[in-house]
Amino acid sequence: MSGPVTTAGAGSGRPAKAFAVSPRLETVSWVLLGLGLLAVPFLGSVYALYMACLIAINVIATVGLNITVGYTGLLSIGHSAFLGVGAYVSALMWLHLGTPLALNMVGGAVAAFLVGLVFGIPALRIKGVYLAIATLAAQYMLYFVFQQWTPVTGGDRGLSLPKIDVFGFGDVGFYYVVMAVALLTTLAARNLFRTRVGRSFIAVRERDYAAEVLGINVVYTKLVAFGLGAAYAGAAGALLAAFLRIVNPDQFTLMVSVFFLAAVVVGGRASTLGSILGALFMTMMPELLRFLLEAAAGPGADMAGLLSPLREIIFGALIIGFLIFEPRGLAGLLRRALGHVEEVEAKAEH
Repeated sequence: MSGPVTTAGAGSGRPAKAFAVSPRLETVSWVLLGLGLLAVPFLGSVYALYMACLIAINVIATVGLNITVGYTGLLSIGHSAFLGVGAYVSALMWLHLGTPLALNMVGGAVAAFLVGLVFGIPALRIKGVYLAIATLAAQYMLYFVFQQWTPVTGGDRGLSLPKIDVFGFGDVGFYYVVMAVALLTTLAARNLFRTRVGRSFIAVRERDYAAEVLGINVVYTKLVAFGLGAAYAGAAGALLAAFLRIVNPDQFTLMVSVFFLAAVVVGGRASTLGSILGALFMTMMPELLRFLLEAAAGPGADMAGLLSPLREIIFGALIIGFLIFEPRGLAGLLRRALGHVEEVEAKAEH
């Protein structure tokens, strides 16, 4: 959450003011976040533990999509298919080889990375809406494989997995594993863009022809961006399979890809903080809608019938709204708010 934040009124003609989040405020925020994550299992709520695990898994997948879409500028609407690759590969490893969760997760990530490289090939020659159509084709092709390759994937019935017990701590142990993976992958993505490879992603996003003139291998960069984003999705899919203990094609539909794309846009493109905020917001929003609808409609109402179309409408409205009014997403709003806090503190000290 560090870095300069620039704010200025649109069309005001005044120079923008830069605000920097102080190291003290950033440290406090990370400490509070860590304490909050450690405290979740002690709340005694199965629902809170379930939602925390689901949010963490969605954060991992959203960070991966943000690498491809936000940092590299390669539009992908087939992200849930890569999630499915990781889930199925890890589930098959678990069922047929009896490998541990860590190895299953690595296997799912590697498999998704390789599949991402294959479907990233169209990005070498096309971009924009044409690339989106190519990734849409990947979504439907992989969904078809999940659904029709019955001897391997189980078809519509899917695969059922045994309950995982991490170090004898059950659900609490699995929660800490998921949180540790989410933290490590998010920090890895954050630090990636301080390296030459990460800066190459950004250069390709800004102008790939200029990047090539500067000596950046554009072909290699685009393929790595697609593969790395898919690998994050594969790791998230492996954790999702272990979490839900079932893998079936309906978990990896186009609507799920739209969910992650909405999380990137709402949270903030090209921002690891935005990936966290976007995944948190988009995961909790249906739950909030459900509580509101239950309160408004009363007991006995068909919540599933009400929530499904309403959720899709809100997803679309959120994407359009943030693109128009706040392109930097929730991360931009938070950074601007923290910048104003720093400005107020500075004035108070004087």
